[in-house]
Amino acid sequence: MEFNLRHTHLEDDLIKIVPLEETDFGRLFLVASDPFIWEQNPAKDRYKLEVFKQYFDGAVKSNSAFLIYDKKTDEIIGSTRYYDYNSEKSNVSIGFTFLARSYWGGSYNKVMKKLLMDYAFKFVNEIHFHIGATNFRSQKAIEKLGAKKINEIEIDHNGVKMPYYIFTISKKEWY
Repeated sequence: MEFNLRHTHLEDDLIKIVPLEETDFGRLFLVASDPFIWEQNPAKDRYKLEVFKQYFDGAVKSNSAFLIYDKKTDEIIGSTRYYDYNSEKSNVSIGFTFLARSYWGGSYNKVMKKLLMDYAFKFVNEIHFHIGATNFRSQKAIEKLGAKKINEIEIDHNGVKMPYYIFTISKKEWY
C-alpha cells in the first residue's frame, strides 16, 4: 500500500476530514475570515480575501489538503494538509492548519492531528510540523502531542523571511 496524501477521508466520533475541493472556497473563507485565527500566525493578514485566496489556491494545488468538519453539526471548522512527503527519508509534514475559534482549547485539534498522524505513520517513520516562532498556541498544542522542537528556520512569505520552528515526532514516540 502506498501513502495516499489525498486519502478519501478520516474520521472518528467528533470530526471528519475530507479532501479539499476548489468549490470549497466560499465555505472555508467564512471560517478563515476571522482575524483572531491568524493573530499569532506569521501570515497575520490571511483573513483578508485576496490573501486567503493565495493560501487556498496553494492548498488546492498541493492535492493533499483537507476540510475539517464537526460531525455533530456537519459544519466546516477548518483545514489542514500534508506536505513535503519524502519517501526516501520516510517523513512527511502536517500543517497549514487552522480551526474556527469556537473549536480552540478542546479536543478538536488533538483528534484531527491524531487521525492524520495515525494514517501517516502507516507509511512514514517521522512527522514534522513547521510552526511560526510567535504562534505559541500551536507550539503548545503540538508539544502536548509529544512533538519536540528540533530546529529553527526562516520561511519566505511573499518576499519576507519569517522565523519558524520545526517540531518532530517519530513513529516510535507516537506508539
